[in-house]
Amino acid sequence: MPDLSEIDARIDFSDDEWRRWSQKLSYEGPFRSDFVRCALSLKFLLYSKTGAIAAAATSGLPERIGGEKNYDYRYAWIRDAAYTIKAFLRAGALSEAIAAFGWLIRTIDEDGPTPSVVYTLSGGEVPDEEIIEVPGYKGSTPVRTGNRAKSQVQLSCYGDLLETAALFADMGHVLDPATARLVERLANQVVDRWEEKDSGLWELEEQQHYTFSKIGCWLALDRAAQLARGGHIGGNADRWERESRNIRDWIDANCWSQARGAYTFFAGTEKLDAALLLTTRFGFEHEDRLSRTRDAIHQELAVGPLVYRYSGASEEEGAFMACSCWLVEAFAFLGKVDRAEELLEDLLKPLGNNFGILPEQIDPSSGAGLGNLPQGLSHLTLLHAIYSLQENR
Repeated sequence: MPDLSEIDARIDFSDDEWRRWSQKLSYEGPFRSDFVRCALSLKFLLYSKTGAIAAAATSGLPERIGGEKNYDYRYAWIRDAAYTIKAFLRAGALSEAIAAFGWLIRTIDEDGPTPSVVYTLSGGEVPDEEIIEVPGYKGSTPVRTGNRAKSQVQLSCYGDLLETAALFADMGHVLDPATARLVERLANQVVDRWEEKDSGLWELEEQQHYTFSKIGCWLALDRAAQLARGGHIGGNADRWERESRNIRDWIDANCWSQARGAYTFFAGTEKLDAALLLTTRFGFEHEDRLSRTRDAIHQELAVGPLVYRYSGASEEEGAFMACSCWLVEAFAFLGKVDRAEELLEDLLKPLGNNFGILPEQIDPSSGAGLGNLPQGLSHLTLLHAIYSLQENR
C-alpha cells in the first residue's frame, strides 16, 4: 500500500492534469465557469479504454420518489454519444471528440446491418433488463440492471449520426473510407425505413409516428446530401434530397395541429413533446412553425425555467434538465437571444451546488434532483445552451 505522501502526490498530479485540460477549452463567452464544469463532467463520463461515453455513472436512482421509472444508465447510447461529440467539438476538446467519434463509427460498423440504440462501454450488447431485490433509493422500486431500450427502434439516431459526421467534415476533418461507406449505408437505410413507427427519443413502449423521429430522418438525409455534394461520401445526393423533402411534407401534413398551432408529439395526437425544441438548431424552421411550437411548449410544459418532457409527464416524473436547456436554445436560435439568456440565468439558480454535477431531472416544487447522475445529457445540453447565446448573439 502506498504511503500518504505518494497518495497526496498522485492527487496533486491528477488535479493539475484536470486543471490544464480545462484551461485549454476554447470557449471564452458568458457563463464560462458553468461551461467548464459541464465539459469536465462529460470528460469524466468518457471511458478512456474505448472512447465510449456513459449516459450516467449511476444506476437505480428514480425519476420520481416512490415511482417505477428507475433505470440503469451505465451504458453508451448513440444519441448521447453523438450529442456529446458535438459538445466536445464546441468546447475545443478535439482529442476527446475524435476518440468518441471513432468508437461510435467502429461499434456501429461492426454491429451488423442496422445500428442498435445502446451499447456497453466496450461496444458489446447491453444485458437484458433484470430486477434486483433491494429496497431502492428512498424505497423506490424496482431497481433494474441492464436496459430494455437495446431492442427498440429509434429512428432519430440516424439524424444524430449523420449530423455528427457532417459537423466533422465541416470542421475540415476527412472522413476515412470506412466511415464514408457506413454513412452512405445509413442514409440509404433512412430512405427505406423512415415511414416505420418507432419508440421515439423517449424510448416509450408505445410505438408511434413520433414527430421528432421523422425530423431526425429528415436531418439524416439533408446532411447526407450535403456530404455527398461536398465529396465526403458517395451515394445519390439527388435521391436523398428528394426524399428529405418528402419527409418534411409528411411531417407538415400529419404532425402539425392547426388547433394547437404547434407540431405535436406524434401523428394523430394533440399532445406536445419538448424534444421538438431541439430541432430549432437543425434548420428545420419554416413558416414560423417551430417558433409557434416553442411557445406552445413553453406555455404548457414549463414551470418557470424547468420543462417537462411531454404532455402528462408531470404526473410521472420531475422536470427534465435537457428539455429546460433546449428551451433556452430554442429562443436563441429563433431570434430571441436576450430572452434565452434570461431563461438560462433563471435555470442556473436551482442548479447551484458545490460540484457542478447535474442530475437527469429536478422536482420543480422542491428543487430536489431526480434520476441518475452525473447525467451526460444534462451537462451537454447545458453546454450547448450556453454556447447558443454566443452563437446567435
